[in-house]
Amino acid sequence: MKTFKSFAIIGTGAVGGYYGGLLQRAGFDVHFLLHNDFEYVQENGLVIDSPNGNFYLPKVHAYADSKDMPRCDVIIISLKTTANDLLPRILPNLLKEKSVVLTLQNGLGGEEEIAKIIDSHHIMGGLCFLCANKIGPGHIQHLDYGLITLGEYCADDSLGGISPRLQALCTDMQSATISIQPISILALARWKKLIWNIPF
Repeated sequence: MKTFKSFAIIGTGAVGGYYGGLLQRAGFDVHFLLHNDFEYVQENGLVIDSPNGNFYLPKVHAYADSKDMPRCDVIIISLKTTANDLLPRILPNLLKEKSVVLTLQNGLGGEEEIAKIIDSHHIMGGLCFLCANKIGPGHIQHLDYGLITLGEYCADDSLGGISPRLQALCTDMQSATISIQPISILALARWKKLIWNIPF
């Protein structure tokens, strides 16, 4: 039984398009916020090429404005961090009382930046070990890997641990064939990801 039924994807590029596509294929209610590709994806859907199996989603919930989107159980932020100035106008439109806001962005300090917009208890952080590209409008090419390490954000630098909601989100995402590893210390995982990024 799914704990988290609805997902908002904020930024439908390589990361958001790939993971959001897997979630929709698995039967979750997924809503995609787009910019340049909005009209194309609204009309034509999403194509995912992957060594794990290509698939096509002919109909997706596509939006150009977060004000038109429903409030969701999980809000996945997959924008480039250079676009984070948009988040104060986006997140309040999508948040429910118990929503999880999951940032899948690279770098340090993303969770702290989001905590200036919404209460920190909503926030989780994920590190994507993924090789993927957007190769055309609504067209994502997954090349290799795909693991997400996922942890609770703790504003006071305490150890987050593996909370029940973290485990539940991992279970739901695993049901969509997304490889997930829950982690206790998000800050440590972010430093490890930076080291992993160096050769790429």
